[in-house]
Amino acid sequence: MDKLLSAERVEAIIRAGLPEAEAMQVRVEAVGDGRATIRIPFSPRMLRPGERVSGPTLFAAIDTAMYAAVLAHIGEQPMAVTSDINLHFLRACAPHDIVADAHILKLGKRLAVLSVTVGAAGDPPSVHATGSYSLPPA
Repeated sequence: MDKLLSAERVEAIIRAGLPEAEAMQVRVEAVGDGRATIRIPFSPRMLRPGERVSGPTLFAAIDTAMYAAVLAHIGEQPMAVTSDINLHFLRACAPHDIVADAHILKLGKRLAVLSVTVGAAGDPPSVHATGSYSLPPA
């Protein structure tokens, strides 16, 4: 891919293809240099008992950040799909906007491997994840 997609274009692709991303108001804040950062504005629907952000919400942020990084770097290929994700919960996540930062470790012809940190905006990461995306044939 010769040209990186803009954060705005990546966000539009994600929201068009994933209705839940629209419902969660996912924002792609930045893309570039093998990375992408997304934000999910806080909603009380994210909370689990104990007033902490739920695991499913954090997983959604991780997967969305990985997808954003991949799309930004391979172009409009909405059929890039999650192959696997492994996550490690580090600490409880406070009830604030959720920010996920994905870094591409390897971008091959058929597979992208990524690392992601996610947590409440302004706090240390709550989760560290690694995962891969299967890329569609050229």
